[in-house]
Amino acid sequence: MTDRIALVLGLLIVALAALDVLANGGGILLFIAKKIADLTEYLAFWR
Repeated sequence: MTDRIALVLGLLIVALAALDVLANGGGILLFIAKKIADLTEYLAFWR
């Protein structure tokens, strides 16, 4: 991955997070955080 692609992806993620906070009060970010926490617990079980 080149630096340019990484920069574009990083800016895209930050822009989408800011848009979510402005439009939905951060509801989607909270949902994604909960799902990632569930996934890590599930993966830790299989370890």
